[in-house]
Amino acid sequence: MFKNLPIKFLCLLLFFLSSNASATKFYEVDYASQADYKLYIVDYASQADCKIYLVDYASQAKRGSGKWFRVKYASQADIKIKVVDYQSQADLKILIVKYASQASSCFV
Repeated sequence: MFKNLPIKFLCLLLFFLSSNASATKFYEVDYASQADYKLYIVDYASQADCKIYLVDYASQAKRGSGKWFRVKYASQADIKIKVVDYQSQADLKILIVKYASQASSCFV
């Protein structure tokens, strides 16, 4: 489902699919070498290492919950990520879910 979408669109998708819960604060970097984690977005839950739900407020941030918040500046982030084009490049495979109850705890 997400494989054929441009990376810029996926970045916007990560930002706009937000809703309430508790989260890891993340910042998306331009280069893989700057990232703490390289992520690949999968189409199915069975392929994912983590199921991620995106929230609206940074104050809800908590690591390991599977609920993430995108920040504007790298200094505000718990982690820095880069979305990669191929599974073989990724440290972590994620699925973006629609509901907070679908998020899974994650080591990130």
